[in-house]
Amino acid sequence: MSAALELRGLQAWYGESHILHGIDLTVPAGQVLTLLGRNGAGRTTTLRAIMGLTDRRSGSIKVHGQETIGLATHRVAQLGLGYCPEERGIFASLSTEENLRLPPVLKGGRGKVMSEAEIYAMFPNLSERRHSPGTRLSGGEQQMLAVARILRTGADILLLDEISEGLAPVIVQALGRMITALKAQGFTIVMVEQNFRFAAPLADHFVVMEHGQVVESFPASQLDEKRALLDELLSV
Repeated sequence: MSAALELRGLQAWYGESHILHGIDLTVPAGQVLTLLGRNGAGRTTTLRAIMGLTDRRSGSIKVHGQETIGLATHRVAQLGLGYCPEERGIFASLSTEENLRLPPVLKGGRGKVMSEAEIYAMFPNLSERRHSPGTRLSGGEQQMLAVARILRTGADILLLDEISEGLAPVIVQALGRMITALKAQGFTIVMVEQNFRFAAPLADHFVVMEHGQVVESFPASQLDEKRALLDELLSV
């Protein structure tokens, strides 16, 4: 199985602060990888470094085999990466429909460019609120819109940062169904998650980070035997 995303010896800095210390990750195409760890472990910085959003980075980041460590952020995104940050980035003054129509199709995207009809079928809540401005959407609806907007670009690698945080259980369940459906369609997904109950049934592989380093990495098939270790590492 070919690697959609491959990190080798990734280091990253914000100003003088050295955050990532040699991250090695391989994400096969069409799989879901979940980054676990306490707050401050470096999980979000890993996603940002992949996109080129840190002040400085070194090592190797390959997207579908192409080295990107020296590329500008907009060039990285054009290779088919879609980043959904924790703050969502919805344009509050625009309607749901206008937000969906805003992003351009990526030149190098290998994923399917979903139509508005397909988006609304996957997210019925957004269909009902298509004419509502961003300020009128609930937190869950904003999260759905943030992910849906990426699916309009043709990105085939999705970087999702804490998409379940602070949302009602019914919305979290809907997001879980979405990830299952996207995986079935061949999307590659890297998730940063604090909600282990949400992430556990979705991921093919788990990586635990501490202090900007990978301290544990295992496939979903080993989850049961790793439970005690996860309790110790994550204090959950």
